[in-house]
Amino acid sequence: MLPRRTFLRRAAAMAAVLGLDPARLLRAADPTAAPISQPLSSGARFKSGHMLATWNHGIASNEEGWRQMQAGGTALDAVVEGTAVVESDPTGSSVGLGGRPDRDGKVTLDACVMNAAGDAGGVCFLEDIEHPVRVARAVMEDTPHVLLAGQGARDFAIAKGFKTRDLLTEDSRKAWEEWKKSAEYKPIINIENHDTIGMLAQDLEGNLAGACTTSGLAFKLRGRVGDSPIIGAGLFVDNEVGACTATGLGEAVMKTLGSFLVVELMRQGASPAEACLEATQRIAARMPVEDLQVGYLAMDISGRAGAHAIHGGFNYARTLGQRTQLIDAPSLD
Repeated sequence: MLPRRTFLRRAAAMAAVLGLDPARLLRAADPTAAPISQPLSSGARFKSGHMLATWNHGIASNEEGWRQMQAGGTALDAVVEGTAVVESDPTGSSVGLGGRPDRDGKVTLDACVMNAAGDAGGVCFLEDIEHPVRVARAVMEDTPHVLLAGQGARDFAIAKGFKTRDLLTEDSRKAWEEWKKSAEYKPIINIENHDTIGMLAQDLEGNLAGACTTSGLAFKLRGRVGDSPIIGAGLFVDNEVGACTATGLGEAVMKTLGSFLVVELMRQGASPAEACLEATQRIAARMPVEDLQVGYLAMDISGRAGAHAIHGGFNYARTLGQRTQLIDAPSLD
């Protein structure tokens, strides 16, 4: 007897060959099966340039990503240089320069990248380096490791030629000083700030890549690391299926390995939107969400995109060719 999953996958493939509706066939064979909007194997690989990035600042990321592609760059070039634009923006409060510090007044950064070949690199608890996403790429390409942390990550970055600088701007210092006046000075999970920049791209060859970068929770306990540098949590890319990135409270994303979950659901036939919805529902079913926000953003190899969040307010930038639009993601509330 075939295992249930093997049977369902073969049934979907056979339905596609016969020109039948695989979702209807699967529901007839197993009424508990998740809805399938399109069998993955029937989708042609999209090759026109496609980018997604979280939040309003994703517009600038996508614009730079498109420039990279037009200059002959890969999806990896697009996501690394696209997110690096946001890391250099001192007016942002959750990424790179000007990111909100930890409770001790130190800006610490997390980032990761993943390419079409399944290679990955990341850094966490990195200080004094403006572009952790570029350091993450160097970890992937120039070491046998996936993740470097703290002083080791800083030493590696300096050895690779990255310059150090003070990432605490006057605005972020003032915000920290103001927070100390009213907040209980203890390591609590807070909701002041956690707007990670995550970016996904499919280049003109149809290959995928992703990047995720953040300064993490504002005023966090020193040493805290979120989901953004963790492959499978804040980011996951499978060049035969699709890619996903997460934003929001990292602890919730890590506990459910959300980005990996979304890609695996797409592998089983769910659309990006359906997969992101399921990932948010699993968080909502397992933990209190009144003061918790998580959003997922995903694309598959055929050019479909989708997103979902626990609460309203999550938006993302989508670029198809030269056309970029800002989209409000649906939410559970």
